Amino acid sequence: MIHNKTILWIVAYSVLFFCGTFAFSQEPAAPSNVTAKDTPNDDGSSITVTWDVAPEGSGVVGYKILRNSDGGDFQEISEQLTPNDTIDTDANINKYKDSSIEKGKTHAYIVQAIFEGETPMDSDQTAAVQAKAQWFHTGKIPLFIAMVIFCTAIVGNIYYAKGGKEIFVRRIPGLEAVDEAIGRATEMGRSILYTTGLGGVSDVATIASMTILGQVARRTADYETPLRVPCRDPIVMNVLREMVKSSYLDEGRPDIYNEDNIFFITESQFAYAAGVDGMMLREKPAAIFLQGTFYAESLILAETGNSIGAIQIAGTDSEHQLPFFIAACDYTLIGEELYAASAYLSREPMLLGSLRGQDWGKVLIFATIVLGVILELSGVSWITDILQRVS
Repeated sequence: MIHNKTILWIVAYSVLFFCGTFAFSQEPAAPSNVTAKDTPNDDGSSITVTWDVAPEGSGVVGYKILRNSDGGDFQEISEQLTPNDTIDTDANINKYKDSSIEKGKTHAYIVQAIFEGETPMDSDQTAAVQAKAQWFHTGKIPLFIAMVIFCTAIVGNIYYAKGGKEIFVRRIPGLEAVDEAIGRATEMGRSILYTTGLGGVSDVATIASMTILGQVARRTADYETPLRVPCRDPIVMNVLREMVKSSYLDEGRPDIYNEDNIFFITESQFAYAAGVDGMMLREKPAAIFLQGTFYAESLILAETGNSIGAIQIAGTDSEHQLPFFIAACDYTLIGEELYAASAYLSREPMLLGSLRGQDWGKVLIFATIVLGVILELSGVSWITDILQRVS
């Protein structure tokens, strides 16, 4: 009797085991709900394929993507992809972006599911899709609105300044000392040395330095003070010659302009620094302007100018060189003060209005950052979401 009961229990457990195994195992199945769509907000160079995530226990170990063009044969366009490579956790679907399409052709897709030790299963063929470029990236709408506001602020302030209204620009000691430096050189009968640094003609700091040189040249033309400009870049040299010549012409003194005072030394960094230092020691200029992009030679130039007792006005956006200029020069334009110098010196309405409009834009950006931090700490993340979509 006990022996028969033991056999019955063994049979019952065996049946339950096989039933459980059958219940929790699934037959291999092809990917479902496979669709192909033109990728939104692009230049028409990709198509996005999506399909449902395989259920637990399906045995899928990877996928392969097959594509045809204009009704031709299907060909593999990807290596075997793991489920983790394609899953979009936010939408709970698998996604694959095909960026190797040929523009102007229609493409259809098949997603092939790969199983361990089983025959791969192909999905149904998708409808043929042709990629098209979009005129406007809808995800960039917040950025577009911000740019419209920013441009409106600049244009509005330019018209405000052209209307004769006074625009306040905070006092910048280094720029207020320009007339003092030129006047001292004139009284002493010595020259003024101006260098735009090592930057090329496309560097923002070099462009800002050129505009300052134009204003300095106007004053030296009035006072008939020699202006010497050693250059490291021959293209920069030619641009500076034209700018200085125009400044002398605007002041009605084209006769005293001498293009030989704006000359090329060398493109080698420290050879250029040695050449400029030699000029300082030989000619002993009364005023030295170091405006533009500088590197390791900054302290060499500034110390030499300091040793001959010249008034030195430096300016750069190279933050690593600012400490050397601050230590060795009389005045230093820090960062954006270099960019504001042309508006400060010329007092032209367009430059002043543009400067004020940019400041308004910076205030708006700063306010947005502060508001975003406060909302994020409060659990509201809509500003963060907008910035993530824009990026």
